Parts: sequence; C-alpha cells; structure tokens
Amino acid sequence: MAAPSMGGVMLPRGNGQTVRLPRGASLTDLAERINAEPAALVTALFHLGEMITATQSVNDETLQLLGAEIGWVIQVVSPEDEDRELLETFDLTFGDEEGEEGDWESRPPVVTVMGHVDHGKTKLLDAIRHANVVSKEAGGITQHIGAYQIVTELEHNERPITFIDTPGHESFTAMRARGAKVTDIVVLVVAADDGVMPQTVEALNHAQAAEVPIVVAVNKIDKEGANPAKIRQQLTEYGLVAEEYGGDTMFVDVSATTRQGLDELLTAILLTADASLDLRANTEQDPQGVVIEGKLDKGRGPVATVLVQRGTLRQGDSIVAGDAYGRVRSLLDEHGNKLKEALPSRPVQVVGLTSVPRAGDTFLVVEEDRTARQIADRRQARIRNAQNASMRKRISLEDLDAALKENRQLNLIIKGDNSGTVEALEEALMKIEVGDDISLRVIHRGVGGITKSDIDLALADDVIVLGFNVRAEGQATELANREGVDVRYYTVIYQAIDEIEAALKGMLKPEYEEVQLGTAEVREVFRVPKIGNVAGSLVRSGTIVRNSKARLLRDGNVVADNLTVESLRRFKDDATEVREGYECGIGLGSFNDIKPEDVIQTFEMREIPRV
Repeated sequence: MAAPSMGGVMLPRGNGQTVRLPRGASLTDLAERINAEPAALVTALFHLGEMITATQSVNDETLQLLGAEIGWVIQVVSPEDEDRELLETFDLTFGDEEGEEGDWESRPPVVTVMGHVDHGKTKLLDAIRHANVVSKEAGGITQHIGAYQIVTELEHNERPITFIDTPGHESFTAMRARGAKVTDIVVLVVAADDGVMPQTVEALNHAQAAEVPIVVAVNKIDKEGANPAKIRQQLTEYGLVAEEYGGDTMFVDVSATTRQGLDELLTAILLTADASLDLRANTEQDPQGVVIEGKLDKGRGPVATVLVQRGTLRQGDSIVAGDAYGRVRSLLDEHGNKLKEALPSRPVQVVGLTSVPRAGDTFLVVEEDRTARQIADRRQARIRNAQNASMRKRISLEDLDAALKENRQLNLIIKGDNSGTVEALEEALMKIEVGDDISLRVIHRGVGGITKSDIDLALADDVIVLGFNVRAEGQATELANREGVDVRYYTVIYQAIDEIEAALKGMLKPEYEEVQLGTAEVREVFRVPKIGNVAGSLVRSGTIVRNSKARLLRDGNVVADNLTVESLRRFKDDATEVREGYECGIGLGSFNDIKPEDVIQTFEMREIPRV
C-alpha cells in the first residue's frame, strides 16, 4: 500500500516494519529493499533538509531519519553481524569451538603489556627477550604493535608465553584497546618513581573492560625516589589490591635496567594464568585468529603479523584476513626463522597476501583461493561504503549556499609502514576539532612507500601527503617536486597531529576584534586651505596614532564611522602619535563635519589568535 510522503512523493509505507541495511548503504539499496523508486527517496530526503544522490553512501543517522519519516524501522547492521552474515553465505563461521574434546590442547597465555608512556614497557620486554627494540623507536615511543614469544621455566617445565607490546602514546588508544581484546592477561607497568598516571588509568580501564586478569609490574625500582608501596596504595583506589594486602592481584617489583625481578614476573604471569584461566584451544579446527599488524616489505611484499587463536596455521593454506587474501607462502617467527606450522597463541608473520590487512582484522583459512577472494572483495566493498558514508559532510539546505561558495576542506593521503599506525593516525587526526566551517578528509590511506599514483591523486584533489616512517621514491619524488605537492614526513605521531591541527587552524577565516587606542575631545575647529577642517583637540585617554581608524561621536551618537587619522600635528610639527593630556591637531581627510565638543575615537582591528 502506497501513501503520499512529503512533496506529494508516493512511497510505500512500512507501518513499522524493519529493514536491515549494511553501513554506508545508498538510497538505491534502500529502494530495492522496500520496493520504491530511488528518486522518490531522494525527494523525501530533500524535504527533510538533506541533499543526497541515489547512489551516494548515506550515514546511519540519515538512513534512520528517512526511515522514521516513511514508516520503516531502518536497522543498520553492525560490522560484526555483517561479517557473520557474509561468512554464513560461504558456510563459514568465526569463533566457533568445534571438534572432539581430545583435539583440545593447552596453549600459552597471550600477555599484553600496557601502561603510561615512559614507564618502561618496551625496555621491560626488551630485557625479557634479550633484544633491543626501544632503540629503533622514534623518540623512544613504540609506534606500532609487536608480538613475540619467549620460553621460561616453571617447576622444571618449559612454558612459552606470548607478549604483545602496545604503543605508549595516548593517540594510540584504539590500538591499545585492540591489544586488550586478543589478550589473556594484562601486565600493567607502573614506574615506581612516578606513580599512577592518566594513561595508566586508561590502560587499566581497557583491561578491565576486556575482563582479563591483571599482573602489575612496578618498574624502575632501582631509581632514586622509587616507592613501590605508594604504587600499591594508589592502585587500590582502582580495584587492584595486592596479595600482600589481602587482595588477589599479583604485584612484582622489577627493574628493566638491572633485570631484577624478571623471573618473578614471568612466574607471576604463569601462576595467574593457571589459577584464573583454562587456556586450551582446538588444534584441529580450521585456523582462525587476529591480525596484530601489517606492513609492506620491499623484498617480500605484504606481510601480516597474526596471532593464531584456534586451529593450526600451515604453509600453503588459503587465507583471508580482512579485505586481504592469498595463499600462505611462508610462516616466519619474530626472529625471521621459517616455521612449518603455527599452533594457537603463536604469533607469526604471514607472507603471501595480496594486500596489507588492517591491525585488528580477523583471519581464517578457507578451502579454495576463489572463496578467499570472494570474501575479501565483499569485505572491501563494505569497508569502502562505510568510509564513504563517514567521510561525507552533511549539507543542509540552510547552509547550502555557503557550502557552494566556498568548500574549506583539508584533503589528506596517509601512507605508513604498517596498518595499525596508519589507522591510529587517521583516527587521531579525525578527532581534531577546529569548528564547523572546516573539514578534514582522508581520501586515501595505505601501507608502503609513497608512489607516483599517490602523487597523481594528490594533484587531482589538491591534497597533502603524509608519510609516516615511509618516503617517496624515484618518480614520485620527482613528480612531487615538479608539481609542488606538499609531502610531509614524520616518525613521531604527535608531531603529525600538531602540524595538521596548525594547518587546519590556518585555513580558518581570521577573526578580528576592535581595540580602542585613544579618545580626543574637539576644542576648536580650524579651516586650513587645501586640507579642510582640522580639529584642535585634547587627548582624553590612550594615544591618538596617525593613520589609525577613527569615528566621530556627537552627544554620544556616532556621526561618522570608518574614518582615518590622515594628519596629526603638535603645534607646527607633524607627529606620529600624541599621548593622553596633550593637545594636537587632527585631520580626518575629506571629512569636514566637525564641531567643538565632538569626540574622536581611534581604534585598530586586531586578529584574534586561535586557541
């Protein structure tokens, strides 16, 4: 049954029926589901104050607004549900635990190291695995997630532990949260000489939200001023009570520099895992897991660091990870050694994918390459639609004219050394707030060096290119230099954020405020040939400055505005300024309507600095 909508447009009334749509769906997609004409939906949205074409991706709020108007309940499918439904069409599922009980084996705990920046997280891992990672990080700040497995001994048994190192800078909150989602235990690192800091609380919240056990490593106990007891006391306020105080959280005093307490920390991790968790996984299930990071390697192409969660990943498997797919050419451990297979809780580097997956993407193994390609293609289209919908700036009828006159938008291309960094940088940049009249748009993001095609895209759309730990090479450099494309290189994330924020503020129209300079009372008016009337005046306040702006007041009313002090004299001498309490002659150019007892007010317009 059709009922007229606004503007006489005939649309089928839903009467409260539900329509499920993916993120970033277009009006054409909605029209197909409710058996309507796309043009009718375009018209209906126009009457609601939104200008959207039939094939344009539409954000969730606009879809639901339109649905309420025409009597349909629009249900936007979550990314997780979308993926589940997609996999179901291929008779696949993610996260199921199938198989015989005998196929289940114990697995190592996956430990995520969290804490405030500069509290020594990477140095602690560095000491544990006898490697030097921190020296390779720009500014000593971890710029991406790394995963490593070490083997320790407990009760004369060798026990492996998998560690995930998450970034310490606050801009990487999203990546830090993602680290907590794949972890079994969180090691919260707190510096004994510094105490609980904002990022400590932030990391603690992520760990508690993921409902995982926490082991506290009180680091830097070798430093002067270290107070481990103070740390224990501070953390009781956040629900972490040490075992020695009658609680159930293990606190270990450590020093990454002197290696004190490292064995006790590893023992505490294993004891916590044994006491709180049943760490077993099905080794015979189809392999599944999570992408920890992805990067583009010059010699090997796209490389993804994945954490196997279920099943056994083997060389030659057909794998799909997010919108990337391929056949596993080789499996490498964190030291670059080749592996034949990877069991649950094992982090490995996978070589053989067609593109670089994003950090946090799920991966699974399918029977055929063709199936992997179809799943990846559909995921890619879905991600693209969702990004288009989120990037579109809503334009209402009220501000349409202004939008057409001037589109104040900063376009960016972001290229980085791995996918987690690119994603975190983009998220941090999109949170910059500078006002409604400026927008930021990331038109392309990717992993690897800056290519000629990136520069071509920058030329077409007037774009700034950001390279994070990557450079432009060969033809790309030549083209950028020749065409004047702005390419910026960064190794520390907050430098990129600060510069882009400054650029956005620079695009804002300057705002000015009037600053009063001085006032003068007219005592007598002199007629000067070829010049006009000159006001013999006494400066009552401030300073009268030559060439400043002026207005004339008579009985408190403005007689003339936007005048200029064109001449200023003290007796027979020219002056640049005359201060309060002195007499002077003021000439206002061709304006001659000056009378005794008038007041001349001088001022200047100063630009207001952006906060």
